Amino acid sequence: QVQLVESGGGLVQAGGSLRLSCVASGNIFSAIVMSWYRQAPGKQRELVAHITSGGIPNYADSVKGRFTISRDNAKNTVYLQMNSLSPEDTAVYYCHTWYRVDYWGKGTLVTVSS
Repeated sequence: QVQLVESGGGLVQAGGSLRLSCVASGNIFSAIVMSWYRQAPGKQRELVAHITSGGIPNYADSVKGRFTISRDNAKNTVYLQMNSLSPEDTAVYYCHTWYRVDYWGKGTLVTVSS
């Protein structure tokens, strides 16, 4: 079983930056794909970025060039560095992985003011 705990959300002005962190329990972290999703009010949850066990990232078009996903296997942690934030990035951000079943964190709220 994997537990995911996100942190780092908050209120930021447009153009600002935040770094989200997600710590995973267990000893399989280095072998699993890690992802960040987000869900804005009234919208469906969408994939923001994921990173393979080997460290290869992939991004949604809406965040390419602004967000960077990374991982530290020694710390069982995945990060999402978010730059040039806009109000459209306001959402609850969730950490996700899959190992036999889906695992989700409880989410961290990011609010970007204009």
